[in-house]
Amino acid sequence: MIPTYQYIIGFLKSHDQIVMSEHVTSKDLEKTEAKMSENDIFEKDINWIKEADCIIAEITVPSIGVGYEICHAVTLGKPVLCLYEKGAKASAMVLGNENVTAKKYSDKEELEQILLDFMGVGSVT
Repeated sequence: MIPTYQYIIGFLKSHDQIVMSEHVTSKDLEKTEAKMSENDIFEKDINWIKEADCIIAEITVPSIGVGYEICHAVTLGKPVLCLYEKGAKASAMVLGNENVTAKKYSDKEELEQILLDFMGVGSVT
């Protein structure tokens, strides 16, 4: 999934968006986070959510941590976009939440259009 995350991050940055969690694509992520306490990681992520205008989560691969972050963002009233590949089984807890926009995609063009629509930018063309 790292190439997909990198693609999404690059696309968002190319549209002048600030991506707070860019570190998730780092090959040194585990080493970096191993030096942090669990509480430090929790506080860092919670503060990013508080500072963010919106949350975009790729949920093709289930993650308890990402689910927690989505729930926290919804609780704070943040707009949340969850992306997942067509054919993947996304969580009913995410798909059933009316405060979450969940979209499936099959290729980069479709992914880009979903992101542009969420940002209110318009068409890829």
